[in-house]
Amino acid sequence: MDLEELRVGVDNGSVDTVLLALVDMQGRLQGKRLHARYFLDEVLAGGSEGCNYLLAVDVDMNTVDGYAMSSWDTGYGDFVMRPDLATLRRVPWQPGTALVLSDLETTGGDPVVASPRQILRRQLDRLAGHGLSAYAGTELEFILYRDTYEQAFARGYRDLTPANQYNVDYSLLGTARVEPLLRRIRNEMFGAGLTPESAKGECNLGQHEIAFRYTDALRCADHHAIYKNGAKEIAAQEGMALTFMAKPNAREGNSCHIHFSLRGADGRSALLGDGPGHLSDTGQRVLAGLLATMREFSLLFAPNINSYKRYQPGSFAPTALRWGVDNRTCALRMAGHGQGMRVENRVPGGDVNPYLAIAALVAGALHGLEHSQELEPEFLGNAYDDATAPRVPGTLREAMELWTTGGAARAAFGDEVVEHYANMARVELAAYDAAVTDWELRRGFERL
Repeated sequence: MDLEELRVGVDNGSVDTVLLALVDMQGRLQGKRLHARYFLDEVLAGGSEGCNYLLAVDVDMNTVDGYAMSSWDTGYGDFVMRPDLATLRRVPWQPGTALVLSDLETTGGDPVVASPRQILRRQLDRLAGHGLSAYAGTELEFILYRDTYEQAFARGYRDLTPANQYNVDYSLLGTARVEPLLRRIRNEMFGAGLTPESAKGECNLGQHEIAFRYTDALRCADHHAIYKNGAKEIAAQEGMALTFMAKPNAREGNSCHIHFSLRGADGRSALLGDGPGHLSDTGQRVLAGLLATMREFSLLFAPNINSYKRYQPGSFAPTALRWGVDNRTCALRMAGHGQGMRVENRVPGGDVNPYLAIAALVAGALHGLEHSQELEPEFLGNAYDDATAPRVPGTLREAMELWTTGGAARAAFGDEVVEHYANMARVELAAYDAAVTDWELRRGFERL
């Protein structure tokens, strides 16, 4: 939707609400529901204010200590949500509604450096300095339940009924059980400007994946955030609930494989060449940089405590930081052919913030280019059995330590971003360390 279409919609009454959204640290959409006429008359030119605690709270929206950006000492002031009209679109699953994403500025007009969208923009600007542009596609898995979100909450998220009672990986019969919901999501995301490709069943009970066409990196992250929020809203309207949580139970977790490629000024692949894995010299350095930074940037690929429970041998979630051609046991899998060749990062889970993860891929690629990293040989065979490979960090605590001490993160993102997201991890770890879990009660209530 362009601005003129919005004006026409407001004039004829078909649009009465504009959602002004920002993306928070967890990759969620936050913001305001504005009367459409007010948006056109006031917010379009001047933006709208929001409390800067939106980038300094935990997942439960609790104010927490440790953030330089926002605190009780600084009075929890405002920042400005500046609409990015390139993201303006209809929201087909909400009547009379349009949505626009915003970039965050201080009240003095400076970019909010630690905001996820700004972090990705900065890395893309760095990449443009090398004459390159990034493209990406994210493959989000979710598990669908026949319970409402309210019922799931009341039950403590236990004893829920999955939408499928058996493994429906690639099963047309199994996906037909929930096709009314899958069809709504596909078609209404198309109406919101995304390009859906397919829906398929996955391994866990009630697990599904809807895939969308790749696009430029910033738009890919925007689409990911809009889809994730919209899929939950549509499921709720259908009396169901779905989760993108990385590891909601002991079976297979929800992945978010990110397909990533670079193009030169001529619009053609910068990765494709005559080297190993059909990689160019640039492609080899890029892949080497991704491998070299993967452990240090894991906090951006796996941002939650639960994220690290996906990484189990033989689970199709990687443990070994190796690369291979069409090898799903490696963290980095080269996929596609010719101009469609790309690297698939299999580390992120469904809980990932797409802006931060794609920014980490761009930063890793730049690390390889700027340090002329040499690419190790392609891995052949089962990477789970490779005892010599560097490993995906095993915990959020390990990932946080790598993030703060390695050096590559500070060089790429700057101290402000490093400290901001390290504090996010510290807050989660403190909350988790203080919690008494069901596992502890089952083990210790009677028997200890």
